[in-house]
Amino acid sequence: MRSRHLLRAALTALAVLMGLLGPLGPGTATAAPAAAAAEPVRIMPLGDSITGSPGCWRSLLWNRLQDAGHTDVDFVGTLGPQGCGQPHDGDNEGHGGALVTDVASRNLLPGWLSATRPDIVVMHFGTNDVWSNRSPDAVLAAYGTLVDQMRASNPGMKVLVAQIIPMNPATCGECARRVVALNERIPDWARSKSTPGSPVIAVDQWTGFNTASDTYDGVHPNASGDEKIAARWFPALAGLLAGDGSGDPDDPGRDEAVCTASFRVTSSWQGGYQGEVTVSNTGTGPISGWTVRIALDGGGRIAQAWNGVLEAGADGSATVRNAAWNGTVPAGGGVSFGFVASAGSAPATVACAATAA
Repeated sequence: MRSRHLLRAALTALAVLMGLLGPLGPGTATAAPAAAAAEPVRIMPLGDSITGSPGCWRSLLWNRLQDAGHTDVDFVGTLGPQGCGQPHDGDNEGHGGALVTDVASRNLLPGWLSATRPDIVVMHFGTNDVWSNRSPDAVLAAYGTLVDQMRASNPGMKVLVAQIIPMNPATCGECARRVVALNERIPDWARSKSTPGSPVIAVDQWTGFNTASDTYDGVHPNASGDEKIAARWFPALAGLLAGDGSGDPDDPGRDEAVCTASFRVTSSWQGGYQGEVTVSNTGTGPISGWTVRIALDGGGRIAQAWNGVLEAGADGSATVRNAAWNGTVPAGGGVSFGFVASAGSAPATVACAATAA
């Protein structure tokens, strides 16, 4: 074995010397070294059964990337494909039934990272934690642990983290409200965790997703739900692959579109109340539109709204979007809308998403 290494070293030295001496004579040329093939960008879809069982949004996302010219990507994970009816790279890290808090506490991610070496992680994680009534603080702490482990594996790791899709299982009446409580904190957490060299970008998978029409059981996406999930991941992921900083909260050339929502009861009666929500622009630039997600305590429903466009789901979820005249809000400004709800109790959880002007 040692003599083989010595022979290889001698041949290498001879090749270097011949290169330095140049052409050996008239009509003789040395071949230019072949360019090394670029390594594909390795992308890990990470999460629970929404990602992996079968997680057919991954097949849709893969094919969107291919159609857009991003053919130099490799989906990676220690788990293999589970069908989905169209050719795609099905490797993933979607573990059915997994809680992100358990994955963090049991130190499971480092082994998966070592086996697959991703450059980008696309993470939709926390549904089972919400179902198990793990607090937003515990979930965000687990997210932080996972990001630290990702950076230990790859200091330049890029992370897309979902504001998770809504859920309304028959056995968990509080789950819809708990999802809103978690989702409203994810964008601020992502900004606080992001760095220029390792961005952490929140992707809104909640807005416009309806558990009545986009899931088959109140939790897991059906075909239309898979389409919506893939459509939300695609622009953020394509921006990272293009290297243009799209969606990067640390891009100094972009004004942040950020809003917060606050709720108060203006009047109440037996079996219902009137509420008011104030939308405040807390970003650095104007916004051209806003969306507020409302989860009512006590199993209530919103019957009507004004100064906003109401979209009420069959499952009791509600989204209010700006009206034509009050979508533009300057930095530091605010607008309000009202609604009437039928509910056994008045409290509601509200979360806001903004569109940059």
